[in-house]
Parts: sequence; structure tokens; C-alpha cells
Amino acid sequence: MTRRLALVVVLALTLVVPAGIARATTLDKPAVLAGWTQPTAASTAAWNAARLDRESWKSYGFDWTTDDCSAGPERPLGFDFTLACRHHDFGYRNYKDLGTFRANKARVDDTFYADLKRGCARYRLAVRTACYTLAWTYYQAVHLFGSVSFVRGADVDRAAKLMH
Repeated sequence: MTRRLALVVVLALTLVVPAGIARATTLDKPAVLAGWTQPTAASTAAWNAARLDRESWKSYGFDWTTDDCSAGPERPLGFDFTLACRHHDFGYRNYKDLGTFRANKARVDDTFYADLKRGCARYRLAVRTACYTLAWTYYQAVHLFGSVSFVRGADVDRAAKLMH
């Protein structure tokens, strides 16, 4: 029970404490990673702030590498999915490094979908449906196959028809 309470406190701190503040080693890597891979806007904002200030997190040894949206386009039909893909790569790479990928894959995929939908919400209503259709397609590709490289051209064409 005490360990569970400590984990909750650590997760709460990772979301509340500004990312630019250097962290002592009191926060462990799995807890920070869990805090940054939740399907909430606050979690994504905390991850992105840390991404932009990686030096403060250097001691954790996070893998920040990315191939953006793999072989899938980062900007299908002009909708920018780049940041969501980078966040997704971060989750996949770091959970694989920790050896806990299987236990966390579904949540990282759900976070990816939430990031995509938040991005789509910024577009005007006339094209938002097409964006949501592509977001669902990208989510299904990572959920089922682990990569957006499985998005087919026909999927993008179907979304494009919704824009006309």
C-alpha cells in the first residue's frame, strides 16, 4: 500500500513540477515515463516540455530518437501528426529499453490516438472529420501492427474524399 501511494505521489509530481527544473534521483525512470505516456493533454505537455529541455533529463538516459511516423506520412492531407508520432516513438523506445513494452503498449497506443485527436480538434470543422478518420487509421495501424507504416494509400484517399 505504501509503495502504491509513493508511486501516485511521484506520478503527480512529474506532471506538476515544471520540466525545466533539474530533477534529483528521487524520481525513478519508470515513474517519469509513466507520467509522460498518459492519454491526457497534461501528460503530453509535460513530455513535450521535457523533450524541449532534454539536458535536464539526461541522467535518466531516455531515448529521444524518432523516425517520426515511420514510413507513413507525417502530414497526411496536410494534417500534422508529427508530434504525436514522436511521442509514440518515445513511449515505444523507452518501454522497450526498460523491458516493459508489452505491459505498456496499449496505453502508449491510446496516448497516440488521444494526441492525434487533440491535433485534429485544431482544424476547422469542414475538414475535421477527415482528420479524425486518418487519426483512427493511424491508431489502428500502431495498435494492430505496431507501426503507421501499415497505413495504406487507400486509407488516405478515403479520408481525402471526406474533404470534398
